[in-house]
This record gives sequence, structure tokens and C-alpha cells, in this order.
Amino acid sequence: MITGASSGIGREMAIYLGELGYDLILVARQKDKLEELQSELKTKVKLIIADLSLEQKVKEVYVLTKQEKIDLLINNAGFGVFGVFDQTDLKEELNMIDVNIKAVHMLTKFFLKDMEERNHGTILNVASSAAFYPGPLMASYYASKSYVYRLSLALQEELRRKKSKVQLSVLCPGPIETNFQKRAGVKFQVKPLSSFKVARYTIDQMRKGKKVIIPGISMKIAKFFSHFISDTLLAKIAYHMQKKKEV
Repeated sequence: MITGASSGIGREMAIYLGELGYDLILVARQKDKLEELQSELKTKVKLIIADLSLEQKVKEVYVLTKQEKIDLLINNAGFGVFGVFDQTDLKEELNMIDVNIKAVHMLTKFFLKDMEERNHGTILNVASSAAFYPGPLMASYYASKSYVYRLSLALQEELRRKKSKVQLSVLCPGPIETNFQKRAGVKFQVKPLSSFKVARYTIDQMRKGKKVIIPGISMKIAKFFSHFISDTLLAKIAYHMQKKKEV
């Protein structure tokens, strides 16, 4: 099952997993885009139209799919909000938190329990390289992805100590060619990675058991050097980088 499957890396992951022979459950808000994607896939595909910012809809997604004995859950749905914190729209930010954090938290908990009972299954949570840094001008988005990243790391250790065969991976990409920048109201100053390449790299790494997946050498290097820089300086650097994204 893939959330946020109608575009970007969610869509590309669906296509690749279909090529690998997976039957798919695709979740998103936009019915027309899901139906278009469904027509391109050769394996069995079930569509669920749901707004994951609504707690009840998240529960409904689980109820509709819990009997499917899902082997792979990809928590991909998410978006960002750009702007100075005291000027950004609170309603939009809370909506983002519900999608980026609450829905991921709930679906991970629901399906992890089922997978642990079977001692089988994989969860891939999509975070971001934003999870590694403070993010002035996108403060709530960076914080939301940090939540996903830290939650995933903690669950990996819990599973390890249980000697569970359930796998949990977390994806932390840098800028990707998706609808993200349009919805967030930003433009990237560095060339974004191809969603096609990121999706395939991620699935391949996940299937090899990689726990933290960081596509692109530049993001790997950036994460390495971030360990040697204070959080205060990282925030200053991030501010200047974010300011350049302003549309």
C-alpha cells in the first residue's frame, strides 16, 4: 500500500513495484490521477480515495485494508508550508502536521502491530533530508519530517531488540522533481533529483534491508558534515538556503 500515490515518488514507486509483480493498494485524494495511474499498471490495483489529514479517514483506510495482509506499507503522503512562522497560515500548518505526522504515526502503528503478529512485512516511511536540520522559513515542515525520521529510528531499535523479522526503513531525500515545490510555494536553487531514479533507488535499497536511505551523494556528504556544525550555525545556513527558494 502506498499513500500519496497519485504523483511524484509515490507514483513512480507504484509503477516500479508493479513491474516487480506487486499487487497494489494506492491511496490519495485525487481520484482522476489514481485512475490514470491504475490504467498504466499491469498488476492488480485497488484504489482508495482519502484525505489523510482527517483522522477518521486514516482509520477507514486501515479498516478497508487490514484483511489484505499487506506485506509493504509506504507512508509517502505529505506536503510543506513555506514562510516565516508567525505569518504562515495556522490551519494549513495543522493540516500539514495531520498528514505528515499524525497519519504516518497512525498507519505505522496499525500495520506494524499486524506485521509483528505475522513476524513478516516491511514499512517504508518517507521523511526528508530536512529531518537532519532546523528549517527556518519552513520550520513546521522540517520539524514534521524530523518526527518521522526519529520515530522510524526508534522503531528500528525496538524491532531489533525483539529480533523481529519486520523491517522498517526511512527515506531521507533532498530536493526531488515533484509537485512538492508547487504546493509549498518554493523553487529549488539546486537541481532536484529525478523522482523516477529516487523511487527505484529507494525500492532497491529497501529490498536489500537498508534502514536509512539517502539518495544522491550530495545529501550523504551534507549529512556527514552536519555532525561537525552547531545547530545554531546550521539554522543560519538553512535560513539563507531557504530564502533563495522564495518564489
